[in-house]
Amino acid sequence: MKKLIVSFVIVLFGLGGLMAQNVALRGTITGLPANLKLMLREVVANKLVTVDSSTVAANGAYAFHVQPQKPSFYVLELSMQKSPNVHVIVQPGENVTLNLRYTPSWNHLRVTGTKGSRNMELYHKFNNLIPAGQDEAAQWNMKVNVSEMVTEYSDCLMSAFLVTFFEEDFAEYGGLYKIVRDKLIDKYPDNDFVRHIDDKLRTNLVPGMDAPDIAMKDPTGKERKLSDLRGKVVLLDFWASWCGPCRKENPNVVKIYNQYHNQGFEIYSVSLDKSKDAWLNAIKADGLVWENHVSDLNGWTSTGGRAYGISSVPATVLIDRDGKIVARNLRGSDLANKLREIINK
Repeated sequence: MKKLIVSFVIVLFGLGGLMAQNVALRGTITGLPANLKLMLREVVANKLVTVDSSTVAANGAYAFHVQPQKPSFYVLELSMQKSPNVHVIVQPGENVTLNLRYTPSWNHLRVTGTKGSRNMELYHKFNNLIPAGQDEAAQWNMKVNVSEMVTEYSDCLMSAFLVTFFEEDFAEYGGLYKIVRDKLIDKYPDNDFVRHIDDKLRTNLVPGMDAPDIAMKDPTGKERKLSDLRGKVVLLDFWASWCGPCRKENPNVVKIYNQYHNQGFEIYSVSLDKSKDAWLNAIKADGLVWENHVSDLNGWTSTGGRAYGISSVPATVLIDRDGKIVARNLRGSDLANKLREIINK
């Protein structure tokens, strides 16, 4: 499990940014065999780069001085093969105390205390759960505990790292990703972990999640929000005048709209066109009579398309009356059957 997280960090994390400030990372480590040093590595350009090493004093004390250019990610390891590791986030100007204990029988570095960093306070709690995860029941309990901790500390950058613990269970924990993303995206828009979470949510929206809102202008310049249709069953339809499969599917969409509109069904169409004339001509030619047609005429960089990670069209998202995603990319009879099920419910 720990190796999986480290590998994910190396692939994902990059650094750069603000004016450097000299900060300290210090503490104590107990249980360390003689002649071993504590190594500080930084993730740079997708590689772990050794920043410094510290000889541990007789009383177990160690110290590093670093100059993070923005909130930066480090890994503490021992100067040995198959070393256990501890993950550290240091903010510019922070002085962090991190106390450790090495347990040879587990080959584990346990965090025994932290001070000066709420990020490391969260990691302390996570780190202390790791030895318990030895069987299926323990693993399940650990997931529950980590989920609760990440939710509590969702304003901390460390939560963006720890939520990747659920990477293979995204369908189940997508809501947790959203909590973290919403707390951090404005504060750390360029952070690679935060951007990864944001991309993950955009490209892996799953049933049961809240549908991200879209606010775009219709052909008359009036802003139309997807959220204004709350209380209706909505088909969010991404299309373009130049998309042959979209145009071929439009008669079926029109048929479904005519059949269910009077029962509380609406369509919100987002065009990925760049030409307004082509967009409007296609609406008229295909008889797309509903009002909610929007586009910013930015093609693949459409804000609506980016909100849902759209990389191909046609693409659809079926949304229930509560604004929850029901299904994605249903067409033809599959769309009609699911819509009938929701309307009748």
